[in-house]
Amino acid sequence: MENENLNENSKSNEATPQRPEGERILNAPLVEMNLFAFIEQIKSETTWADSDRNSITIFKSEAMTMVLIGLHENAELKPHKANGTISVQVLEGKIEFSTEDQYVQIERGQMIALQENLMHRVKALKESFFLLTLTGS
Repeated sequence: MENENLNENSKSNEATPQRPEGERILNAPLVEMNLFAFIEQIKSETTWADSDRNSITIFKSEAMTMVLIGLHENAELKPHKANGTISVQVLEGKIEFSTEDQYVQIERGQMIALQENLMHRVKALKESFFLLTLTGS
């Protein structure tokens, strides 16, 4: 997206040590996102090589945040709560998603939605990438 198309409501992300090439638009009237290019970016970063996970925020507004998360096989997001409604869409791989009452396995092309403030955990059954969308407070 060309900078001339941005307005005062636009928000961009500055480069960081983890992402020296990390400048990208996070919020604008229209934000284009190439998820598979972001997956390749995650895989190319030292954080991916040095730990069991890596992620990148690809959209952030007052109402919604979208984060692309990559987990190596057997990596786990320990039990936690989200202060809003979430959806999880698997783009590659297979994950185990569980709450205190339910357990599901989801893989490429599948997704789940979860109401706010429910304790949950995520485990990668193989190398996986998923799009997490958080809405609400």
